[in-house]
Amino acid sequence: MPKRSTGPKGRVALVHALAHIELNAVDLAWDIIARFAGADLPRKFFGDWVDVAEEEAEHYRDLAQRLTGLGISYGDLPAHDGLWEAATLTADDLLARLALIPMTLEARGLDTTPMTCVKLRGNNDEATALILDRIYTDEIKHLEIGVRWFEFECARQGHSPHTHYKALVDARFTGTLKPPFNMEARNMARMGQVYLIPWMH
Repeated sequence: MPKRSTGPKGRVALVHALAHIELNAVDLAWDIIARFAGADLPRKFFGDWVDVAEEEAEHYRDLAQRLTGLGISYGDLPAHDGLWEAATLTADDLLARLALIPMTLEARGLDTTPMTCVKLRGNNDEATALILDRIYTDEIKHLEIGVRWFEFECARQGHSPHTHYKALVDARFTGTLKPPFNMEARNMARMGQVYLIPWMH
């Protein structure tokens, strides 16, 4: 993968990688709607993910336009398949999908985005920082949606949400979950410290 950074040399690769993540997020929002359509879920579940898909599409549009301003187009660079790997690993289980995609991979963005914005502004890239500010605000809502439906489905299946989250991460997440965690943002999304105690050390 191209080396990413907030400085002039790695900025194009950074914005391209972020655009790739947001485009994957659009597809994953529609995928959860279609894949689990037969799971006897409330209509609100599907409405929530339609809203997520719309906002993720707006994020992708803004980042793709920023790439144009930086002199390239989305697709000009190679991109990783981490989100799709997680989607494949959770295709059989709604709780696993919610645990790995919004509650682990997307939540990680809340941990890293504030410092990325600080560094971008330190490198005089206010345009990209403003896009990430908007994404950060929306992703708090998206994480809250993931947590809400994870807890709803855990209640239906008789699981403790916090215990089951750890079990799913241990069983299916191929990455490493480690601090620092942005607890201010995670608390706003109702994913409090009790979910993260096993990884707080």
